[in-house]
Amino acid sequence: MTSNILKIGHRGAKGHLTENTLESIKKGLSLKVDGIEIDVHRCASGQLVVFHDFTVDRITDGTGEVAKHSLNALKKLKTKGTYQIPSLAEVLAFVDNKCLLNIELKGQDTAKEAARIITFYVDKKGWDYSNILVSSFQEDLLKEVYDINDKIPLGVLTDRNLNRAVTFAKTIKAVSIHADYTMLTEEIVAELKEEFKVFAFTVNNLKPLERIKSYGVDGIISDYPDRI
Repeated sequence: MTSNILKIGHRGAKGHLTENTLESIKKGLSLKVDGIEIDVHRCASGQLVVFHDFTVDRITDGTGEVAKHSLNALKKLKTKGTYQIPSLAEVLAFVDNKCLLNIELKGQDTAKEAARIITFYVDKKGWDYSNILVSSFQEDLLKEVYDINDKIPLGVLTDRNLNRAVTFAKTIKAVSIHADYTMLTEEIVAELKEEFKVFAFTVNNLKPLERIKSYGVDGIISDYPDRI
């Protein structure tokens, strides 16, 4: 059962180019992905920036917390590969409704601005809600997005407690459960699919990919979406 499984590039195409950069997203699009997954934090000047870690130390030439840098300061940093940290607005403009964009809320204080900018891009820039998916491990952030705009599709991330994820997902009318692939069996996927779409993360190696595909998940998130 491998048909119609969405190929979702993790942080763009993380296995090929520096994660969460426009260049990595462009690479993912060139690999004919069905979707791109990115992470966002709120920086000191209020904008949402596309970055995974809470600090910039691991993949840039800077140091310190993302939340304590302004957008202007973050733009002056260079990631590995000498790329720039993009804002969420830049990514939305770049992807331009061409595929699903899975926006994971990482940092605190991201929900309100995420809901605002997504609503703006749907109302004014030609995006469809069907091409947006906001996910998070943090229940409070998803609840806040739901309370602001219940048209925004939501996904609950979990790597520990599927039952808790499912119970919470029902309260915010989430469309999907995003589970660590090591938690999944064929029976669990079948049960989840009675109420939700099922997205497996982060599946990179060929043997696990074939196994997870055989379970009939709705989407697979991978650093190497070309392997799916």
